[in-house]
Amino acid sequence: MTVRVVLADDQPLVRAALQMVITDTTDVEVVGEAEDGAEAVRLVGEVAPDVVVMDIRMPGTDGIEATRLITTGTSAARVVVLTTFDDDDYVYGALRAGASGFLVKDMALDDILAAVRTVAAGDALIAPSVTRRLIKEFARRPAATPPRRRELDRITDREREVLTLVGKGLSNAEIADQLSLSVATAKTYLTRLLAKLDARDRVQLVILAYEAGLVAPSH
Repeated sequence: MTVRVVLADDQPLVRAALQMVITDTTDVEVVGEAEDGAEAVRLVGEVAPDVVVMDIRMPGTDGIEATRLITTGTSAARVVVLTTFDDDDYVYGALRAGASGFLVKDMALDDILAAVRTVAAGDALIAPSVTRRLIKEFARRPAATPPRRRELDRITDREREVLTLVGKGLSNAEIADQLSLSVATAKTYLTRLLAKLDARDRVQLVILAYEAGLVAPSH
């Protein structure tokens, strides 16, 4: 299966570099390019990509608003935010808008391509440097809002344990090991959590775990 990608960035050189590395692959193809968020949203409706690689700072409609419009619309496209290292203040906003990945432009192009495949497969991915900034963002925010706590009433004690470990960044295998479960059972719990909490992917579960106070920023 070929992963269909839309590139959204106001810098032609960035789009050209990504286009070049994607051209050398057999399982990923670029089906559209956009210079701003509004054009990206329009392209998603026209070409139905699997993944949108989205810059944040663009003229007009920025990447956060474009991400929100795409992920809350009828499209099944998933968004990978790709931006400069200085844009870390936007991490929380982009993930809350529904992005399934947040990468920085100083990553190797092959790593960015691997991330596109990961997100297309239904997983989520955040660059380690971005994860640290995300935790710092949560540290600045007030702990656990009541609405987030009420959402946890929908889940069992075991599911709460799994959610806590997801929030700490553990993989399915690590969760299985810590709770003495099989990896398949850990995945089943994760699937249930996504459904019960109406979360799009693992990234949103991490956010919910922090906002509900299950995980402290010190983790």
